[in-house]
Amino acid sequence: MDGTLVDTERYWMTAEEELVESFGGRWTHEDGLGVVGLGLWESARVFQAAGVDLDADTIVARLTARVEEQIAEHGVPWRPGARELLEALREASIPTALVTMSVRSMADDIVAAIPFEAFDAIVTGDSVDNPKPHPEPYLAAAEALGVDIAACVAIEDSPAGLTSAWSAGAVAVGVPNIISLDEAPSHALWATLADKSVADVAAVLAARDACDARDARGVTA
Repeated sequence: MDGTLVDTERYWMTAEEELVESFGGRWTHEDGLGVVGLGLWESARVFQAAGVDLDADTIVARLTARVEEQIAEHGVPWRPGARELLEALREASIPTALVTMSVRSMADDIVAAIPFEAFDAIVTGDSVDNPKPHPEPYLAAAEALGVDIAACVAIEDSPAGLTSAWSAGAVAVGVPNIISLDEAPSHALWATLADKSVADVAAVLAARDACDARDARGVTA
């Protein structure tokens, strides 16, 4: 969600900087990049190490509330092409799931701002035991959709998200936002979703399947 569907990473970074500085610490842009895509409770330990003298639940609640304040003030900043591609997938009757490490209340707020029924399932950071980069979130999404994870295409903007999708067995497509994905595992890197269609999503799945088939023939030979 954050950074792929909506461009809220800058809201998170503002919230993080304000939180750390309120305890006399310093939080840089590079520090913010280091927690992009991680689970909120895992990130909370980073903030505690930076001097934030709060328990993890309170840190998560404060950060989430501050991001929600910014969304209410400035609106939902959609990523280029993301809402349009999502709508095209829905019109093609393709099951979709939102897999985010934000909490459910924030995910519900974003989904409520979409002017069509966007998702069949929502997996959030407070609904899994193991957040990204662990495969559990994507495995949970596939189970909720009732589909084979190998038939799923995951679109992600962070190394942690791509690692989660890849290790779960999905086709992992990276769309960089504020952090490089060159070293992250992926089946494809797209510069933007603005020019992407349902056919492009189908093509990247077909390409992975064709590659797997060639590998299998090579092993058999």
